Formats: sequence, C-alpha cells, structure tokens
Amino acid sequence: MNILAIVTFIFFTLLVAFISWKFTKKEDLKSNTGYFLGGRSLTGGVIAGSLLLTSISTEQLIGMNSQAFSGGLSVVAWSVTASVSLVFMALYFLPRYLKSGFTTVPEFLEERYDKATRNIVAVLFLISLIGIMLPTVLYSGAIAINALFDVSKILNVSEPAALIISIWAIGIIGGIYAIFGGLKAVAISDTINGIGLVLGGLLIPIIGFSILGDGNFFTGVETLVVKFPDKTNVIGSADSPVPFSGIFTGMLLINTFYWCTNQVIVQRALGAKSLAEGQKGALYAGFLIILVPAALSVPGLIVFALNSGNVAHPDMAYPMLVNQVLPAPLLGFFGAVIFGAVLSTFNSALNSASTLFCLNIYKPIFKPAIGDQNLVKVGKIFALFVGLCAIFIAPYFGDTPEGFFIFMKRFMGFFNVPTLVIVLVGFFSKKIPPIAAKISLFTFMVIYGLVQYVLKIPINFLHLLGILFILCVTIMFVIGKIAPMKQAYKQSEKNVVPAIPWKYANSFSAIVVSFLIYFYVLLSPIGLIGLSFGEVYPKFAIITSIFLVISIVAFKIFLPKKKNIE
Repeated sequence: MNILAIVTFIFFTLLVAFISWKFTKKEDLKSNTGYFLGGRSLTGGVIAGSLLLTSISTEQLIGMNSQAFSGGLSVVAWSVTASVSLVFMALYFLPRYLKSGFTTVPEFLEERYDKATRNIVAVLFLISLIGIMLPTVLYSGAIAINALFDVSKILNVSEPAALIISIWAIGIIGGIYAIFGGLKAVAISDTINGIGLVLGGLLIPIIGFSILGDGNFFTGVETLVVKFPDKTNVIGSADSPVPFSGIFTGMLLINTFYWCTNQVIVQRALGAKSLAEGQKGALYAGFLIILVPAALSVPGLIVFALNSGNVAHPDMAYPMLVNQVLPAPLLGFFGAVIFGAVLSTFNSALNSASTLFCLNIYKPIFKPAIGDQNLVKVGKIFALFVGLCAIFIAPYFGDTPEGFFIFMKRFMGFFNVPTLVIVLVGFFSKKIPPIAAKISLFTFMVIYGLVQYVLKIPINFLHLLGILFILCVTIMFVIGKIAPMKQAYKQSEKNVVPAIPWKYANSFSAIVVSFLIYFYVLLSPIGLIGLSFGEVYPKFAIITSIFLVISIVAFKIFLPKKKNIE
C-alpha cells in the first residue's frame, strides 16, 4: 500500500472532523432540539447533502455495483425512483410534519392514533436499525476499506481479523460524531463528504470509460452500450435484480417509507430552519439522486466489460475498479470519502436511534419530567449501547447466501411498508381508530414472514409488499367503517418554523419527475439500447433535446401565480 495514499486518507479524514467541530463548537447540544435536530437551523443545501450521503454508503457502493456486475443496470431503480418519493416528501409529508413541530415520526402516530401505536412503531424502528441497517453499514464499509487499503497486509493479520478491526474502527469513529456532536455535526460532515463523494464517485466511471475506450471516454460509453445491451438496459425482466413491474409495487412503497417516514432520513428535513428550506433540500436531493447510478452501478458494468465478467467475487467489483484507475494520492482521498460515507450512514442511524429511544420511549414512559440535559445524557449512553450491538452483529452478515444488499432489502420488508401503511392512512383519514393500525401492523408482518420465510412461496418480495399494502389499507378502512372514532382527528399546529412553502416547489418537482422519465427512456430499448456503433450519440442528442423542451414547459406550467409567496 502506497504511503502517500495512507497520508492522504488520514489528512482528509481529519480535515472533515476539524471542519465539523469548527461549525458546531458553539452549538447548544444540551437541549433536545439542539442535539437531536441541529437546533432546527439546517438550510436546503445542507439538508440535500446530508440526505444524499446518509442514503449513499458502502452497502450501495459495494452492493449495487455487485448487483449491476451480476445482473445488469436494472438495480439502479433502488436509487433513481427515490426521486419520486422525495417529491412526495417535499410536497405532502414535510408540511404535515413541520406544521405540528414533530421531532420524530412516532410522535405523529401518537397524536393520530395513541401511545401504544407510537411505542410499537418506535420499537420496530429500533429493531431494524440495530439488527439490520447498522450492522450492514459496518460490514460493507469494512469490506470496502479492506479492499482499498489491504488492511490485513498492513497489520499482518488474517482477512477475518482485518474485517473485525475495520468494523470496530468505523463503529468507534462514527460513534464519536453521533454521540458528541449531535445532528448538526452529522449533517456538516455529510455535506463535506458528499462533495467528495460526488467528485470521486464521478471520477471513477470517467476514468473507467476512458480505459474501456482505449483513451477515449465517449468511445468507452458507446462500447458499453453497444456490446452489452442486456447489462445496460434499465428495464428489468422477471430474472433481473429489479423487475420493471416491481418498481410500481413494492419498490415505490419501500422508497416512500425510506424517504418520507424513516427516522434516519426524515430527521434531516425536520431540522430545517423553515418549510421552504426543507423542501429545497428534499427536491435538490431528488434531482441529484437520479445521477447517483454513475457512482453506484455503472462501475460494476465497467468492471464486467474490462474483465470479461471474471472477478473472484461480485462484491469486489467496485474496490477492484477504484484500485485499477486511481493514482495513490487520489486513492487515499477517495478512500477517505468512502470512509466518510460509511460514517455518515452509521452516525446518522445512531443519532436517529438515540432520538427515537429518548423522545418516544424513555421520556414518555419512564421519566416524563426529565430535563433536556439529562435526556441528552441518556441519548448518548443509548447510542453507545446501540453502536456496540451493531459492531458485534456486523461480522455475521458475510454469511447471507443472497448477498447482504438483497438480504437487507428483503428483511426490512417486515418494518418499512407496514409503517408506511399506518402513516398514510393516518394522513388521509380522520376517523380510523387506533386498533386498526395495530391489526394492520400485525397482519402485515405475520403474512409477510409466512410467505417469505416459512412457506417460501415463489413470489418476488416487491410484489408481495405491494399486495400486502393494498390488503392492510383495506383492512384499516373496513375497521374505520365498522368502528369509527367518536371524535375526528385534527392535527395540532405549533408553527415551530416558518411554514411558507418554497415558491418553486411544484415547478422543481415537475423537473425531477421529467428527468426520471428521461433517464428510463434513454437507457431502454426505445432509447439507446440495441443500437450499433455510430447510432448512439445522434439518438442521445434527439432524446435529450426533447427532454429539455418538455422540462421547460413543465417548469412554466407549475410556476406559482401569486407573487407574494416566498
């Protein structure tokens, strides 16, 4: 391992830590709002950067490139279709959350249903964070760091030992950010690392395409599209990592849960200084996330093309390309960025777990009169406990036969969509009683577990999630008809931040949706897939020109008519 790469890695990692400390040293971290929500002072750019980097970690960098290497580009649906969910977040979810000044999603469920529903969902969130999300992040991060820096060779230990050492290192450093810095330190470090991840993440495929094209980037792109149409087609078949039909069933639901109700993500937007800034952050992230496949999946295809599909293990596809294309100084820089991406997701989840436990379980159930300073102390102790649990669980994720990425997505089905069901029904109904939410949660999890893990019925889990979503929504509305609440629900209004929406929210949403459609058209058989050499770029120019015209028209159609909206 080149010493220059190690020095660069250490320098950039310490630089991010110093800047985060500099920006947060004067923050009030003794109040629950200051510690858990960054003092409700986050701006649109910071929120967008934090949203993106929290969602982009090594389980995506390693896992999605692995899936792209093995099964093709249909796997990008996990990231690009999130743009629609972020539009939902900006236009529908966030205004409701900020209207009542909620700190966590379970707080809304308590107000809409009852305390028991809040407790159940808070516990489900914590189980998913401690048992699945955090260990997955640590395991995949350790794989990346080991592959990039050859930790076993540097420390002269075995590969399993190096993996465990890397897991502990990531867990300890990530815990320091989350436990001692609060949400704002997490968000600041996310933004800095996000810039590095965008620059480094785009540099990898740029250099990779140049190698594939014998020195010419554009020839490399054309070679991949023309020679490997099955790999570059985003319209997945039934055997693809993501069947196209699955986008409209379970995937849309999973992404809507993740971006609109998952505490790890929602907490960034809840820390906005105003509704307008929160909407900007969500929509900026929605646009940028459509560009994410350049870093998350395309490198896996480049490795497939360069190595004729011969790689020891698909999980090594991305680290292999990074090692092949980057010189030592940039390798150290990008290693630090990847390390930052791992820390971002890990410390964000720790902060959210601490928030959920303190505000939805410990304070309301055990110590209603506890002061802010003591509550923050409890949060730090709980975050330490959660971090240690994740560190001890993480090494076992290497034994999942289907790969850790799909394993995580499949198992999270127990928690994500049933939570989304009761949140959505709570938004759009006034008299459905609390018992309906509990029956819906129980029914969903029991049937999902039976079909997927006991009976093992051969149905794609995305389709199963869609079917169960419809079933449980129906159950809730039937119960609401049979035994409605005596008094209709009315949402509280606290106005903790300015509630004036961003005047371009609708117009920018239209741009985001049209860009997503453009992406799918471009990389499908009606776009560039199936063309010969010499045909790719002329058709690209035509499709892009049409998209630009449609985007301009869509933007103008949704421009606000009132000039006094800020």
